[in-house]
Amino acid sequence: MAPVGGVAGSSRSAACCAVLLAAVLFFSAPATTEAYDSLDPNGNITIKWDIISWTPDGYVATVTMFNYQQFRHIPAPGWQLGCSWAKKEVIWSMVGAQATEQGDCSKFKSAPPHCCKRDPTIVDLLPGTPFNQQIANCCKAGVIKTFNQDPGNAASSFQISVGLAGTTNKAVKMPKNFTLRAPGPGYTCGRALVGRPTKYYSDGRRVTQALMSWNVTCTYSQFLAQKTPTCCVSLSSFYNDTIVNCPTCSCGCQNNITRPGSCVNDNSPYLQSAINGPGKLTGQPLVQCTSHMCPIRIHWHVKLNYKDYWRVKVTITNFNYRMNYTDWNMVAQHPNFDNITKLFSFNYKPLTPYGGRINDTAMFWGMKFYNDLLNQAGPLGNAQSELLMRKDSETFTFQKGWAFPRRVYFNGDNCVMPSPDDYPWLPSASPLTKQPWTLPLLVFWTVLSTLLAYYV
Repeated sequence: MAPVGGVAGSSRSAACCAVLLAAVLFFSAPATTEAYDSLDPNGNITIKWDIISWTPDGYVATVTMFNYQQFRHIPAPGWQLGCSWAKKEVIWSMVGAQATEQGDCSKFKSAPPHCCKRDPTIVDLLPGTPFNQQIANCCKAGVIKTFNQDPGNAASSFQISVGLAGTTNKAVKMPKNFTLRAPGPGYTCGRALVGRPTKYYSDGRRVTQALMSWNVTCTYSQFLAQKTPTCCVSLSSFYNDTIVNCPTCSCGCQNNITRPGSCVNDNSPYLQSAINGPGKLTGQPLVQCTSHMCPIRIHWHVKLNYKDYWRVKVTITNFNYRMNYTDWNMVAQHPNFDNITKLFSFNYKPLTPYGGRINDTAMFWGMKFYNDLLNQAGPLGNAQSELLMRKDSETFTFQKGWAFPRRVYFNGDNCVMPSPDDYPWLPSASPLTKQPWTLPLLVFWTVLSTLLAYYV
């Protein structure tokens, strides 16, 4: 019986080791859902490559990038689209965009192509481009807005004439290895897939279609975009004097010894030279020296308590000396957003990421020509608004941090929240049992503040 028991024991040990190894591999394996965002589950940028005509040695195509993300846009200095040719294709000409490098075109004796590189990088043209070099949805410096904020500018297009590519559907090959920088890393693009030919409606009575269409889907991952977060959240309330600051080192730590110039103070004599330093060309942020070291801080303040309503003040502060945030947006999640009554100085749109069953997510952005531009760090580097929300008697409470947001995004990036243990708490009633004489005074001030809030 001993050998049998030994074999059984060995089997159990082997099974335990196998389970342990599987667990280690499971928890150490890279996450496969890094690009998935539960607040925007279908968000992506889709690239449509439509062949609209054949040429003697290739084709002419219209390429359009559609931003299907609800709250993430492509800011200045804009997108850069890269790919690799499947054969020995060249770009004869472009309208609405240009390749950043021409490459080696020495084998062409007469007029050289626009680009001969095997892996071209394409960028949008700037506003003010001559009309004969434009097509629809081009020439916006690569900036693509979100559909919620500006549906008329949620796409970007250009036209490309490709040579040495074949002149039939069977001969032509799809480009490979698509990359999208917007303007830095963060997007991962899949391979090009043949789709239904795109249809074009000219005058409402005639419909034409592309000879061939390819689709490329690019998804965003904040983990790929930057190593550290880009924003944080601080909290305060009228019922507690405590101000909960952003967690220390939310977006990095001050370390001018190993990383000189990582931050700078307002009164620094080197401020202007640091702003215009080498990092300006690459878009590298230069942040004001703070405990959190974040370019953006969002402060949520529970301001007033009325009989049937309550009021919140939101302040967005820019600590980045090198960046003006144009057409910024903020997304927040709170269970009382289904009862937003009035909003001051921000635009607002509810988001329903759960199929419309729950309305607890809202998108806010600035008003055009008023506060849609969040200036760089300094006296004007902030935007403010207030939210008035109706109370739901079944759910409303100031206890256990209910009045504060669950998640906050800025320009599509998830912000660092304080620990729930640090949230402002309601004053304890226990001292009343030790000092009964304070009860009438507390009742008086409570009644007075409620009456003022109700009638003022």
